[in-house]
Amino acid sequence: MHIGLIGLGKMGFNMRERLRRSGIDVTGFDRNPVVSDVMSVTELASELPSPRVVWLMVPAGEVTEAVIHELAEVLSPGDLVIDGGNSRYDADIRNAEKLAAAGIRFMDCGVSGGVWGKENGYGLMAGGEAADIALAMPVLDALRPEGERERSFVHAGAVGAGHYAKMIHNGIEYGLMQAYAEGYELLAGKDIITDVPGVMRAWQDGTVIRSWLLDLMVNALDEDPGLSRVAGYAEDSGEGRWTVQEAVANGIPAPVITAALYARFVSRQEDSPAMKMVAALRNQFGGHSVRSTDDVVPPETPPDVASRRQDPDVPRAAVDETGSPE
Repeated sequence: MHIGLIGLGKMGFNMRERLRRSGIDVTGFDRNPVVSDVMSVTELASELPSPRVVWLMVPAGEVTEAVIHELAEVLSPGDLVIDGGNSRYDADIRNAEKLAAAGIRFMDCGVSGGVWGKENGYGLMAGGEAADIALAMPVLDALRPEGERERSFVHAGAVGAGHYAKMIHNGIEYGLMQAYAEGYELLAGKDIITDVPGVMRAWQDGTVIRSWLLDLMVNALDEDPGLSRVAGYAEDSGEGRWTVQEAVANGIPAPVITAALYARFVSRQEDSPAMKMVAALRNQFGGHSVRSTDDVVPPETPPDVASRRQDPDVPRAAVDETGSPE
């Protein structure tokens, strides 16, 4: 099988390599000519056999829509476009309709696995018509881990279902990471605990909270036991926000995911205006002491983090690497 792959960032580049190892011919296109196999989308289309299959791994939103528009001009009826990025599910429906007007098929596929997917394989959640899933199945099987298909791939439903499933997956990921992080802080803050990494390492086998995320946390502590090289600043990819919005829209309580999202917002505030007001109110009604700003020693902020807080475009750039773990 021979497919086109548009977007060769961290995820797309690794996916191309995994596919090629599995015997799938891949022609890749990226705006970066160093990693690109062809110099344009038009050239990409000319390289592919019919019916063409083109997989997108580009940033969600305007970039994806621009590529969809370009593909509508160069592909033919019966060709298939697969959006494997982190698009919002309702954007899939609009993009599918746009391509359908030209007779071009569309499916969406949520991809999980991050930078480890090249070696370990990717979890895949697809949305679309059964015939389109069948056409793409050799590619899907090459990308997922070895073993039973049902443990790493699902045809979740109609167009949009794959990215909806991935959105909820990422919302759950927010909650899990926050719980592990809070547990870490409780351990690190207790003087009777003398081996925090050892405690977490002891949880890796046999306990009910063992997981790959726990393994990654142990890796992080092995590399930097006190996390001294990491600033306490956490971005969100957008899918956590979408998950919370879906919960509100459908009247479904999601307190853990919502709190995890808000915790990331807190991480970006050096001096929270809300907490300043809480301190002021405590002083007003109870006479509780208030710390002067002169009494607070600001934490060291690495230059890259400081620049991100000043430059409103950088948070957006931070999620432009498609297919990040969330």
